[in-house]
Amino acid sequence: MPTSDNQPPTTKPKTNIWVQAGRFTQLAFVLPAATVVGWLIGAALDRWLHTSWLQVLGLIVGIAAGLIDLIRTALANSK
Repeated sequence: MPTSDNQPPTTKPKTNIWVQAGRFTQLAFVLPAATVVGWLIGAALDRWLHTSWLQVLGLIVGIAAGLIDLIRTALANSK
């Protein structure tokens, strides 16, 4: 059976070390940044709406968003 020369390579090309370092550094900042942003939005809504529970809800949503992005980035880097 003849083989085609247009077959994709079976090995994954190596990415630049600086690109990898940037991706892994992103993982260190995503979760804390998302947590702080969620907390700040919740605190602002608490002040605006005169409530006391939106700050906690914003914190939980921020943590969840940070974890989702962290997992998504880690899975994309492992492929």
